[in-house]
Amino acid sequence: MSMLTEFKEFAVKGNVIDMAVGVIIGAAFGKIVSSLVGDVVMPPIGAILGGVDFSNLSIVVKEAVEKKPAVLINYGKFLQTVIDFTIIAFVIFMAVKGINTFKKKEAAAVVLPAPTNQEVLLSEIRDLLKDIKADSK
Repeated sequence: MSMLTEFKEFAVKGNVIDMAVGVIIGAAFGKIVSSLVGDVVMPPIGAILGGVDFSNLSIVVKEAVEKKPAVLINYGKFLQTVIDFTIIAFVIFMAVKGINTFKKKEAAAVVLPAPTNQEVLLSEIRDLLKDIKADSK
């Protein structure tokens, strides 16, 4: 089997296409959640904490000298990233929980159809054969 044929079989499998769609939707969802965190959630948190902008918080390790920039520990950016991650993880958790709840309700709503006449007759024959087998022992 040639490499081109193998690649073609791999690329057109449903799983690969589903995964690609998932990655694209995940990236778009990530942008939505990042905007939610940065534009909606963080401003009130900053206001509650006295207008502090986390991303600008840093510790100066070495002051700037002539053309050399200052050496900074940007713990504010790290703190912002941790908060973003926590909120994103919570949003994803809530989305998955909602989807699972919907799936459970959908699965419970599925009603199995009544057995056909043929299935009923076959069940009766099976039961009669079991009775005959039990009587012969």
